[in-house]
Amino acid sequence: MTDNVLSLSSVPLHTQLRDVLRARILDGEYPQDSQMPSESELGALFKVSRITVRQALGDLQKEGLIFKIHGKGTFVAKPKTFQNVSTLQGLAESMTGRGYEVINRLRSFKFIAADKLVAERLQVAEGETVAQIKRVRLINREPISLEITYLPKAIGERLEKADLVTRDIFLILENDCGLALGHADLAIDAVLADSDLTQALNVEAGSPIMRIERLTHDASGQPVDFEHLYYRGDAFQYRLRIDRQKGALA
Repeated sequence: MTDNVLSLSSVPLHTQLRDVLRARILDGEYPQDSQMPSESELGALFKVSRITVRQALGDLQKEGLIFKIHGKGTFVAKPKTFQNVSTLQGLAESMTGRGYEVINRLRSFKFIAADKLVAERLQVAEGETVAQIKRVRLINREPISLEITYLPKAIGERLEKADLVTRDIFLILENDCGLALGHADLAIDAVLADSDLTQALNVEAGSPIMRIERLTHDASGQPVDFEHLYYRGDAFQYRLRIDRQKGALA
């Protein structure tokens, strides 16, 4: 298909229109926060019915590319950044390879007594001293996540003088501390922004926040890094691919 002409093929018209509009959004022809043409204007432009237009726009809205404001029209949404979690990577390690700038705002680095959860995850005694690091992660200078990391005391002491503003903790553990990382266990849920998250991520109180609990082990299976990662729900996605197990019994 070319310009505003949809092809006569087996592909439904609303699917063709959705793909054309998606391409124009991603190419910047319809910029972020701009108002899309109305349903009637799109129908006339592409010579399709209003029902076809509504189906195409409905698909784009489900993808998060557009949003509607009652009485005002349809607008282009801000594209979400995402991290693929099929491999174990730090945020900067994952994002900078795709052209994003990732920097960190160090909020605190201190040694504290491990509470019950932290002690259980790091396999230390409750009350034992562990390192706690709080950082706000910024992508293209916009705050995206608050990262709270807990490390055994001996490892934490080695990170005290590390560059935590520009580097991923994973890379520091591997390159500076000589730890071979093995695997991580993740749990994902959602919370509402409290006062701390509101301040750290520049969001309104009660905004949806994606919370990730991640426990990283070294190559021998010993836990070395326990984290709570809080991501803005309006600006970030975790993506993963899962394959169906072959040969499953019916």
